[in-house]
Amino acid sequence: MSEIVEKIKQSAETFEERIIEIRRTTKVTKGGKNLSFRVLAVVGNREGKVGVGVGKAREVPDAIRKALVSAKRNIIEVPVVKGTIPHEVVGRQDAAKILMKPAAPGTGIIANGTVRAILELAGVQNVLTKAMGSTNPIVIAQATVDGIKNLFSIEKIAALRDITPAQVVRGVKKEG
Repeated sequence: MSEIVEKIKQSAETFEERIIEIRRTTKVTKGGKNLSFRVLAVVGNREGKVGVGVGKAREVPDAIRKALVSAKRNIIEVPVVKGTIPHEVVGRQDAAKILMKPAAPGTGIIANGTVRAILELAGVQNVLTKAMGSTNPIVIAQATVDGIKNLFSIEKIAALRDITPAQVVRGVKKEG
């Protein structure tokens, strides 16, 4: 456990943090209303690592701190090839679907605010996305992470097919 905490502290300097949403929530009880805050945060190093986290607390600074700790705990690897993703992918979470397609250099990130923040901090510079279904930022963020988890690097695809990475990109020539 202490090794994980040390790794998080060491990598904390290189990660950029971004708050996507702060939402005030209320719970009605017999004694009145209880206010609390929910924060959605993203951390990334713009070099292929990104994490998304949610934090809930009675006060905003505590909720932000919890969200950032959660995001740093949930960091995943993103295969980035020449500034874009290696192939088309669909991420799903509950009622949300996110379609992500690789794009040519100079296209930029065509995405809504939540997806844009995640892909920017992951280091993707050119990508086309379409969000379908739910517009809830947390569900969209989880769908985006699901899509990223389903991405395969060119090296991994080459290993699965028993061919070279160059053959994955250019195609395999048929014999005879």
